[in-house]
Amino acid sequence: MTDKSNEKSVRASSSGGESSSESALVTQHGRTTITDSVVSKIAGISTRDVSGVYALGGGAARAVGAIRERIPGSRTNHGQGVSVEVGERQAAVDVEIVAEYGVAIADLAEAVRRNVIASLERMTGLEVTEVNVTVQDVYIEGVESSDDTDDEQQSRVQ
Repeated sequence: MTDKSNEKSVRASSSGGESSSESALVTQHGRTTITDSVVSKIAGISTRDVSGVYALGGGAARAVGAIRERIPGSRTNHGQGVSVEVGERQAAVDVEIVAEYGVAIADLAEAVRRNVIASLERMTGLEVTEVNVTVQDVYIEGVESSDDTDDEQQSRVQ
């Protein structure tokens, strides 16, 4: 028996019963369920595979991840910095990354999107509707990053 609290079932469309076109996840022989954690893990690994991505997650997530990795017997959280929304046949992904200095950020974001979409669609059969990439920081070798921002300064752009 599986724990249903953290998983979303992949189902056929409820309008009019079974649709005439079967997906790889819903067939006449049964249904395949993919949890959010599986989708986020695949997205995290495929994001890390892109050259120019230094790390995943914002400052707090990376700090927690660093502490977690120091605990004996713990494993790397491949879903760190990734949030997903999994529907019946589709998935949407948000990733937070730290880019390496010197990499063209627009090109990096597009490469992340391509890799995440290709990996998820190939491995899960879900249609990926969007991959939103947030660049949280830029890694400069030999320079410690500061995630401090000046909250009192007003934005000059909208």
